[in-house]
Amino acid sequence: MPDRREKIARLTESSRQVIDDAILDNGAIVAANTDEPYYPREAADYRYVWPRDACVTALAAEKLNIRAAEPFFRWLETKPEDFLKERLLFSNYSTNGRIGSMGRMFQPDQMGTVLWTIATYCQGQSTRAEPWRGLIERLCDGLTAAWNKTYFLPNTVDLWEDGFRQTSSRVENNFTYSIAACSRGLFMADELFPHKLWKQAAQEMESQVNQAYDEQRGYFLRNHGKIDDPNVDASMLGLAWPFESVEPNDERMLSTLQVIERTLVVDGGVHRYQFDYFDSEGSAWEGGGAWPILNFWLAIVLNRAGDRAKAEAYFNWVVDRVDHYIPEQLFADFRVGISPLVWSHAMFILSADELGLLQAAATDPISPRSTGA
Repeated sequence: MPDRREKIARLTESSRQVIDDAILDNGAIVAANTDEPYYPREAADYRYVWPRDACVTALAAEKLNIRAAEPFFRWLETKPEDFLKERLLFSNYSTNGRIGSMGRMFQPDQMGTVLWTIATYCQGQSTRAEPWRGLIERLCDGLTAAWNKTYFLPNTVDLWEDGFRQTSSRVENNFTYSIAACSRGLFMADELFPHKLWKQAAQEMESQVNQAYDEQRGYFLRNHGKIDDPNVDASMLGLAWPFESVEPNDERMLSTLQVIERTLVVDGGVHRYQFDYFDSEGSAWEGGGAWPILNFWLAIVLNRAGDRAKAEAYFNWVVDRVDHYIPEQLFADFRVGISPLVWSHAMFILSADELGLLQAAATDPISPRSTGA
């Protein structure tokens, strides 16, 4: 164990570097700052802001004494193209706020995640959230306007942003992860600044999450409506954490965890979903690898469900296979993909904190920007 503790400490320090480098002077937080010298020329261009990824990174940064959350909230208030007019966030953005490489894909989970992040950062206190009240109202009003009691009117894409897999008002379907994120975000916003329509929409979304549990199959469907998608998806972890639609030790969640482990875990590494071919290596797509964020995510959920030993095993599986940087995916062959991925490092920090392992690292700020100076 001493060697592993030392490695966790080293990974914590490299996470501080990667996260700090991803936080730009204007408050934007990019998925990978490929301008930095530790990225090879072959690395895919991830120097964009995905609000979801940035939120997770901001909370991880705060745990490392890196000031990131409030600058990012200010960036969200003013920068994203058409956000003020349409009250919707799209897939990703250039650092100056222009709509980015994925175009105008509507991923509602990102808006729910922003709301969850603000409320979490403000510790559920309305006085602390008051500076962000306008941002909260814009997000909540945009979500409720797009919601039609049982589904979103605009086509939506889930967190894995496969544009060929969209919801449609024709079949009245929902990505379960997405509505869990939105429901939780709206509930938390209503607790800060009570609003009847926000709470009503949150309750309707919560009902749809519960309806997505398939009794016969024994797991939460990733997409439920007039036509269901039965492919197992690891994003169902989000129902237990961070969005708390279902308790980690709820029988439905435990059954879903068993199916995820049986179907998506290969030699200890957690994959995204069945038939996932994305590898970020090019156009051939020879098959997806294991995602460190999902090993860390599963570790958090299992720990909260009371299975500490298994939680540590999934956490250590990644720690034992990386050196200095944590990539987007880990492959059994020579492929590398994007490395480091900021989201991977952020989830490492959050899961290490969950497991009580973060104290192994130094906590002194590493740059003037990090101290808030």
